[in-house]
Amino acid sequence: MAQSASPPVHRTVPSPAGRVHLVEQGDGPLVLLVHGFPESWYSWRRQLPALAGAGYRAVAVDVRGYGRSSKPDDTRAYRMAELVEDNVAVVRALGEESAVVVGHDWGATIAAHSALLRPEVFRAVGMLSVPYTPPGGPRPRDVFAAMGGEEEFYVSYFQQPGRAEAEIEPDVRGWLAGFYAALSADTLPAAGAPDPHFVGKGGTLRDRFPTGRLPGWLDERALDVYAAEFERTGLTGALNRYRNMDRDWEDLAALHGAPLTQPSLFAGGTLDASTTWLADAIDAYPVTLPGLVSSHLLDGCGHWIQQERPEEINEILVGWLASLPRPVRGR
Repeated sequence: MAQSASPPVHRTVPSPAGRVHLVEQGDGPLVLLVHGFPESWYSWRRQLPALAGAGYRAVAVDVRGYGRSSKPDDTRAYRMAELVEDNVAVVRALGEESAVVVGHDWGATIAAHSALLRPEVFRAVGMLSVPYTPPGGPRPRDVFAAMGGEEEFYVSYFQQPGRAEAEIEPDVRGWLAGFYAALSADTLPAAGAPDPHFVGKGGTLRDRFPTGRLPGWLDERALDVYAAEFERTGLTGALNRYRNMDRDWEDLAALHGAPLTQPSLFAGGTLDASTTWLADAIDAYPVTLPGLVSSHLLDGCGHWIQQERPEEINEILVGWLASLPRPVRGR
């Protein structure tokens, strides 16, 4: 039976980089929510009360480099292993021994690696939009360079320090509106239009963003919240995640091919390029996610899955969480 949830509370807790800002709601077993690019804790605004009402202590963080969390200057401080330790620090600072970790977009990858590197802390893992792919394979830089052909894949574009910042920061709000629209089901570019994941020669990502209206899930107020955070912090901290992919590949060499064995969840949208490009990763789940409990592809949904389809995702998350064993000392 749903419980009456207390209002969300903002706080900061110590982390290896200095501090993590988080928003907490509810009591019960801890569920850590990790956002992606270019978002913040606010992307979980519709999940926090739902999880709290279902009897969980829901905590949405600002990832290192975002919002009110610390933003180290050193690009190397955004390696995956560092972000995992931030998540561990949050669990410990909240007085817990373990947590379920759920992530979206880059947050899905951070959540997966949190479970992979610190299984004694993260007892289950949920991934939204981006499927789990074990560490390993070819060097990421080479993979992304080969994807564009005569054009440039957005990940390669983001990897050069200062380049994407020069495009985004003169008009953060307008850029975010276009980026969100480009990956949303109801504002996707028309069939046959140039792919907004790629940059034409001498161009920018923004050249291919749809214009004219916001996606249905994003009103002017929500856009203002996102824009205000990035106008204050800049984009470098967020983009530094892309600039460490080769370092992660080296750091995690001993775990190449490693499966995630904890109970797991995946949900993606059928109109999301992340799930279509990585269809082979989803097909490999019997090997890479042997603890998979629940897997969903939401028909007609784009990339921003928990914001585009909040009620469906809330139902999926609550059902999955209810299937998990209760932690011995969860609050």
